[in-house]
Amino acid sequence: MNYNNHITDDLDIIMAVLPEDIQAAIRKIGRRDELLEVILDLGRVPTARYTDGEAVLRHTEVSQEEIKHVVDRVGEFDADNRAGIARTLHRIAAIRNRKGDVVGLTCRVGRAVYGTIAIIQDIIENGQSVLLLGRPGVGKTTMLREAARVLAEQKRVVVVDTSNEIGGDGDIPHPAVGRARRMQVEMPSLQHEVMIEAVENHNPEVIIIDEIGRELEALAARTIAERGVQLIATAHGNTLDNLLMNPTLSDLVGGIESVTLSDEEARRRGTQKTILERRAPPTFDVLIEIRDRQQLLIHHDVAESVDALLRGRPLQAELRYRDADGEIKKEKASPNHLEERESGRPVAAAPSPVPVVFDGRDPVRILPYGIARNRLERATRRMHVPVYLVKNLGEAEVIVTTKGFYRKRPRLVVDAERRGLPIYVLRANTVAQMEACLSDVFDLESRSPDPLNQALREAEEAIRQVQAGVSEVELLPQNAYVRRRQHELAQAANLSSYSSGEGSERRVRICRRE
Repeated sequence: MNYNNHITDDLDIIMAVLPEDIQAAIRKIGRRDELLEVILDLGRVPTARYTDGEAVLRHTEVSQEEIKHVVDRVGEFDADNRAGIARTLHRIAAIRNRKGDVVGLTCRVGRAVYGTIAIIQDIIENGQSVLLLGRPGVGKTTMLREAARVLAEQKRVVVVDTSNEIGGDGDIPHPAVGRARRMQVEMPSLQHEVMIEAVENHNPEVIIIDEIGRELEALAARTIAERGVQLIATAHGNTLDNLLMNPTLSDLVGGIESVTLSDEEARRRGTQKTILERRAPPTFDVLIEIRDRQQLLIHHDVAESVDALLRGRPLQAELRYRDADGEIKKEKASPNHLEERESGRPVAAAPSPVPVVFDGRDPVRILPYGIARNRLERATRRMHVPVYLVKNLGEAEVIVTTKGFYRKRPRLVVDAERRGLPIYVLRANTVAQMEACLSDVFDLESRSPDPLNQALREAEEAIRQVQAGVSEVELLPQNAYVRRRQHELAQAANLSSYSSGEGSERRVRICRRE
């Protein structure tokens, strides 16, 4: 659904640079509005990527002559191995061998979608600096381009276009950026210098930047924001949590530092003496996590959200989406929405409370350091394991922290190592990582291998039955942790699954996707 958005893709122009039989194969498939990329790798069959998967375009391998055919018909490749086609938004990225020869091409279709910014237009027009996050291909650059066009109708806008993805290839910007001015970047490593040059030379009110990924660019962004210029940018990372744990880019949201409290202040706060706090005001006022093209999670106060993450409080975020009729809906993000954003999977409604049976396991006293306590509590409930969360090192039997904090060697970690306490280091501050940690702490795999393996084998057999034509298979009742593992198996097999029943009778059902 495009909800009355006007889309310009210039698809015939990028088709014209491809070999003729590949063009014919794409036309035969149709679905031109869903085409994302064409992949040409030397010695492999050519494929086309669509919004819902890949399609093989022919069964003979791509030759060096065919790759040269495409390279000769596009613009010059720059320092980051990207080229374009003049006055279009298409991007051709090259893979080179050790001698510098092109042996692979990713031909991405660039589209200008007029109207895509409507869902957040009120935010970008109020003068606040906005940072967009999201996985590749979710529409971050498309939204930036449309923001440049809309804001340029009222303000002086400069686009810092590192790879010509916003304004297109060639010296004349694509009409999709409207009246915004475009500054090209000679090579990606110089992006921060062009950002500062834009402010000093061209008197902008708004600067648009795609992909802040280096420390110098983060520093340049802070310098620009402190001069009173509105920033609209994207950065590497899917969520605020990812950005906060990235030592290179955490300054964009204020950064973090270890602070030692006095005994009195620690008692007043009810925390250990060494805590993590936000180091400075964030560069950006608003952070938007793009979950998909029609669903966004908005942190209207980045400083407040960062503080909540560091102190283990629930995040206060807004969920915006378009319903089936194209109407924009706004609501407070529920705990399920926030959990889904961490795991990347839909989260079912919580079942009715049931008695928790710990199979005779002794409780473990865990001290979370730099870990969101509310998420760790959620992980313990979902896995039905007995955990006491403590607030000081003297009470702890286990320390749980993240890789970023552990590397800084804070005093608490050093003291824990001297005492011989186990320290579990997570890659990220997410529920999924915490569940894996708890599985190790309680040695779930080895303590009860038979029931778990039996349940997983039952799920695998059900998957085979559904793939063979059975419409739905019901599994035996299991606890929440085992059911989640069964859901993961179904998802990996590209099947649907859901839980039904109450209490001790709650079970998984596996079925075909509709």
